[in-house]
Amino acid sequence: MADIINEAQRCLKCKRPLCKEGCPVGTEIPQIMQLFLDGNMDEAGQKLFNNNPLSALCSLICPHEKNCMGNCILNRKGTPIKFFEVENYISSFFLEKATLSKPESNGHLVGIIGAGPAGLTLAILLAKKGYEVTIIDSKDKIGGVLRYGIPEFRLPKSLLDLLLKRMTELGIKFRPNTLIGPTITIDDMFNDGYDAIFIGTGVWNPNKLRIPGETLGNVHFAIDYLKNPDSYTNLGDHVVIIGAGNVAMDAARTILRKSHAKVDIIFFRGREEVTALKEELDLAIIDGVKMNYYLNTIKIESDGIIVEPVLKSENEDGTIEYKNDSDNPFKFSSTSVIIAIGQGAMNNIVKSTKQIDTTQKGLIQTTSRGATTREGVYAAGDVVSGAKTVVEAVAATKHVAEEIDEYIKNKYNEK
Repeated sequence: MADIINEAQRCLKCKRPLCKEGCPVGTEIPQIMQLFLDGNMDEAGQKLFNNNPLSALCSLICPHEKNCMGNCILNRKGTPIKFFEVENYISSFFLEKATLSKPESNGHLVGIIGAGPAGLTLAILLAKKGYEVTIIDSKDKIGGVLRYGIPEFRLPKSLLDLLLKRMTELGIKFRPNTLIGPTITIDDMFNDGYDAIFIGTGVWNPNKLRIPGETLGNVHFAIDYLKNPDSYTNLGDHVVIIGAGNVAMDAARTILRKSHAKVDIIFFRGREEVTALKEELDLAIIDGVKMNYYLNTIKIESDGIIVEPVLKSENEDGTIEYKNDSDNPFKFSSTSVIIAIGQGAMNNIVKSTKQIDTTQKGLIQTTSRGATTREGVYAAGDVVSGAKTVVEAVAATKHVAEEIDEYIKNKYNEK
């Protein structure tokens, strides 16, 4: 606690807070710091929740070094303020203590497909405006990637359970274990009286390497592994992970905690091009993950992978060129292989619904404020942008909440 107070006291309370400008949701950081120091915890917690309903979660998993910390004026001296520590303390306290009340209903019903970051954010923002909100999700609990894609050691699921209590107080209904598309469709929802429908289903379809061996029994996708690591009891004593994003790091660090297996990560570029956050990469290495750079995987076998070296060279104009050394392939032995090269959107909703256009990548096409090509249907989060951070999903969804509110008011000629 003393460290948290110290961080709040170190804050310069800048007149032009660069930390706020660096935050995707524009958190009033100096103001929150002062409220905290003045002992106004309830007000500070309410302000954080109103601005970002997922504040308690974002404080743990945001890329702070790119956002608030990275833009802090003190970062020039290498001593940026760790606002996220103060934010987590305040927001967790708020979720535990607060008792929210259901606003008077405005008589309009909004359906939200997907209980991930975007869906949860929208549900809370609209419920506070008096909308009757129902969240429908294919999983048994809320959270989406927050619950089924981020390990417990990074994000305690008890925070999601607390959030559900607060959402229930706002009158939000949650329908679990229901997949929209095959049986229940968006058309069915409109027929049942929904005034607007939001799609926030994320990206759960793992990308393939498209090389021989991907269907073998020792091969798994990282996004599937993270859904329920305890069900993977036969990984063996040496796991190779192909890919170097945040999902790869989460899978690697989870395996080290769940088993005695040795973990190697294979990446076809160098350390400076790893897509995972620097902190996540550093922690993975500290945990015991071995990084193997400049290796391109060309085949998977039952006892390992076949790789070929990647040669890096610099041209006269300063550009970097990579070339696979196909003359010198070799075997990298392992008992299991996990593929972590990104995810795409599932297409069950789009296939069963007319007039919703998608991009070449299979993501839902929207305007800048979340409207799809079908009237009354909106979308945001990873299903629109591809895999991004949670706070970016919150930021996009805040605009969508305003757009849906305006759409319904105009539809019914309300002020």
